[in-house]
Amino acid sequence: MQGRRLATTDEIIAIVSPDSDEALESLTEWTEDRGLELATVAVGDDIGDVYDESRATLGVTLGGDGTFLEGVKTFSPRNIPQLGVNTGTLAFLARVEPEDLGDALDETLRGRASVDSRQQVHVEAPGVDATGINDLMVQQVPPENPIDRKVTRLDVYADDEYVGEFEGTGLAVSTPTGSTGISLSANGPVHYPVNNHTLQIVPLHTHKLGVRPIVVSPETELRIVTQEQASLLVDGGRAHTVLTEGDEITATGADKLAHVVRTSYDDHFFTAITKKLGWDVRDAEVPAAKRREPLSAASKKSITADEETDTVERALTVATEAAKAAGEPLRELHGQVESIDIKTDKSDIVTEADHQADRIITTVIRNEFPDHAVFSEEGARQRGADSDYTWVIDPLDGTGNFAHGNPNYSISVALVEDGKPVMGVVYVPETDELFSGIAGKGVWRDGDPIGTTDRDQLDESMLISGYDPDGTFLSHFYQESRGVRRLGSAALNLCYLASGSADAVWEHDTYPWDIAAGLVIAREAGATVTDQAGDPYEFNFDTEDRAALLGSNGSLHSALLEHLEESVTTPSR
Repeated sequence: MQGRRLATTDEIIAIVSPDSDEALESLTEWTEDRGLELATVAVGDDIGDVYDESRATLGVTLGGDGTFLEGVKTFSPRNIPQLGVNTGTLAFLARVEPEDLGDALDETLRGRASVDSRQQVHVEAPGVDATGINDLMVQQVPPENPIDRKVTRLDVYADDEYVGEFEGTGLAVSTPTGSTGISLSANGPVHYPVNNHTLQIVPLHTHKLGVRPIVVSPETELRIVTQEQASLLVDGGRAHTVLTEGDEITATGADKLAHVVRTSYDDHFFTAITKKLGWDVRDAEVPAAKRREPLSAASKKSITADEETDTVERALTVATEAAKAAGEPLRELHGQVESIDIKTDKSDIVTEADHQADRIITTVIRNEFPDHAVFSEEGARQRGADSDYTWVIDPLDGTGNFAHGNPNYSISVALVEDGKPVMGVVYVPETDELFSGIAGKGVWRDGDPIGTTDRDQLDESMLISGYDPDGTFLSHFYQESRGVRRLGSAALNLCYLASGSADAVWEHDTYPWDIAAGLVIAREAGATVTDQAGDPYEFNFDTEDRAALLGSNGSLHSALLEHLEESVTTPSR
């Protein structure tokens, strides 16, 4: 989950532990000052009565790690990101101190925080169906008679492969978040938990020196079979049962990740283990010469005020982050579209997707460039009408594809300076491809330079057609080329021309938001872009008239124009 997405937060739901009154008072005052809604629930209570899934929600926990774990249990099934404020003592997860609460939230709602996706473990056993962010522990049940046997035997399987028999006080299956203390006790590695999607099998007090922890993927199905009575705990007892001989436990990576908000006001991971576990590779305070400060309101000058950074280059960074953040809800809602049969419900989801993506992008841009104008397919030109810069946005290009579960849709974000597109970003959520370009400075796909093809023979070329109402382009070019494809996204069409996946593109008519970003990318890659008469394509977002566009690698352009002229005078069959 992109931290930029947090900029659209509508409400905060806080899970509050006892003895957190002062932090709660600060949170209440902060939300009131900013016009945000705040709902509070006690630890262990359900948020169903206060949670509205149509609103962008941030979860906050006020307490220690126990409260944070309750937050994970509550928020992660709903994909709500959470920020942990430590009002307890020893805390590895809740790492924002109460005195930094307001500043940390300001940073979060500016879209400047990061969001770690944390792997969880799903556990099924007789009497237990639970998910935990830390671990499951299978341990011997202490005997009533202290001289009786104090070990347990467990058979462990990974998918269909027998791992072996573990004899000792027990076994843990831990996530990277919960691995630290357990892994250290078994002489295993410390896992850096940020976006680390693995599971670890950790033997507890085994009777053999050669038994070490094992790391597996979250897709691995781990099966643990008891040879005698054993105790099962998930996340320190939030789920618990006693197993008998022959019982089977199944553990695998949970489908739902926990989304943990991290700000520059947190004690970061290596600082936390240095302070609390005696990690002696470094001091608790990083020397100034080795410190790399994160971008934050406190530690750096605001990016909007950084006069040393070129506006257009800065805009590229912001556009990239905004597009990727908007891609997340589109991917989520795209999956829902595929599973719905009723047309009206699909329409509702497509509309929601369009508006969610638009809101994320426009909010991020306004945060960073408050004086710029914004022009979106979803709304009229807004604010900054006298600015030299206008952002042109299509939050969902390829709506028809999206509505039918087709992956060929994109997000288009462009910056126009004095009427000319100078920066473009096109992001493809389903493939995670990012096309970007700055006029006069370069064009890239996923950071690598791209360029058009050099084919000069029409019969060797692949063409892409946009809207072609009567099939004129298709009928006149299909036999003359290696084929004509129609993808349903004008922005993508231009990007595929730019990257060499097609040799030419035809659009019968275009809106400015359809092609603003793609125009920069295609031209910077070496494409020739004209109207159907061969005159340079004129970008204009001050008119509602739609314009034809012909783009090519340059070598083919004259042949394409010749055939286009013939198609106008020769009726299609």
